[in-house]
Amino acid sequence: MARIAQISCGTEWSGIQDLLEKAANMVGAELFFPEVDLESIDKAVEEVGVNAQSPNLRLMTARAKAVVDGAPAEAVLLLTCFRCAEGVITKHAIRRYLQEKTKIPLVMYSFTEKPKLGELLIRLEALVTLAEKKALLARERQEGITLGIDSGSSTTKAVVMMDNEIIGTGWTPTTTVLDSAEKVKREALEQAKLNGRDIEGIGVTGYGRFLLKEKMSVDLVQEELTVVSKGTAFLANRQRGEAMVIDIGGLDNKVMTLLNGVPDNFTMGGVCAGSSGRFLELAAARLGVDVPTLGKLALRGDPERVKMDSYCAIFGIQDLVSGLASGVSKEDVAAAACRSVARQVFETQLQEIDLRQPIIEVGGTSLVDGLVKEMGEILNADIVVPRFPQFGGAVGAALLVSGVV
Repeated sequence: MARIAQISCGTEWSGIQDLLEKAANMVGAELFFPEVDLESIDKAVEEVGVNAQSPNLRLMTARAKAVVDGAPAEAVLLLTCFRCAEGVITKHAIRRYLQEKTKIPLVMYSFTEKPKLGELLIRLEALVTLAEKKALLARERQEGITLGIDSGSSTTKAVVMMDNEIIGTGWTPTTTVLDSAEKVKREALEQAKLNGRDIEGIGVTGYGRFLLKEKMSVDLVQEELTVVSKGTAFLANRQRGEAMVIDIGGLDNKVMTLLNGVPDNFTMGGVCAGSSGRFLELAAARLGVDVPTLGKLALRGDPERVKMDSYCAIFGIQDLVSGLASGVSKEDVAAAACRSVARQVFETQLQEIDLRQPIIEVGGTSLVDGLVKEMGEILNADIVVPRFPQFGGAVGAALLVSGVV
């Protein structure tokens, strides 16, 4: 059972502590608060370099120092309330301190009054993976013939790999989890000119991974954060050194910083569908084009010509309709839609994470040229889009499963 040090403020009185402990139990982890004494608090505040006024935040800082000083933690869960500005500042200072002083895996989270169990589960599951599968996650080459399936909320992807090469792919919109998985498996095998008996191992990830585990013969089931990280590092040839991954999905988003192909920090979510690929689908439908075409139109448009005042997908579409009614071009509307998504990802997620180079964008939305352009302009950086970017999760699953079969 992985021992995870909980360094937090507000979880007890906000009512989410029971939910945290339930999530930890579900993923086979044990949460504990590092022990501190009163004398250590002032020393910790001085060493970390942030002088919070809140007694709870000062206690949180001392618990971080206890981990550095040797508290038996295999991973750290760092939490504060998203409403507390002082908490955000303290949390980031503690994150930098822990990452400078230790090599212990760490995940941050800004919780609301009523967080969903799933939001906590994915973070704790990733922490357990990072703590318990260090040798597997260090793997850089795929061997043999393996199949990876990424059962996502919007699309299902599959990849067949043989001796570190992608030889077959399959893609389909997700309908029922099992049917979609079987379809992309067939497509990938047909493209690879293989049959099911040739496959030496199957790895699955994504929202539907547990159902696939029940219904299919699989060898590896793993959450998407570490799997997408490994797959992206492989595709971008960045398995050594630092990198950052942006994965804007159909319904939610992931941003991860990597060290040697392994995530050491990440953030998930988005305010609503207005910050995801779903908003681009709605905008494309309103313009009467498909999403890739919207991305090409956006390259020729001026997003400043359309006033976008809302992060809500519905109100955002109303803004685009108003723009069309006022006479702006389809190109301008497409550019505004892409900028809106990129800006939301930046403002709601990239503020929580250190920017690192190279910045790699994956997922189906990385094929939307206008979105990649807007993200690059907002970050003032070149964005790397590797080959097969929509298959990052499936590639990671195929790569990692070769280490367990």
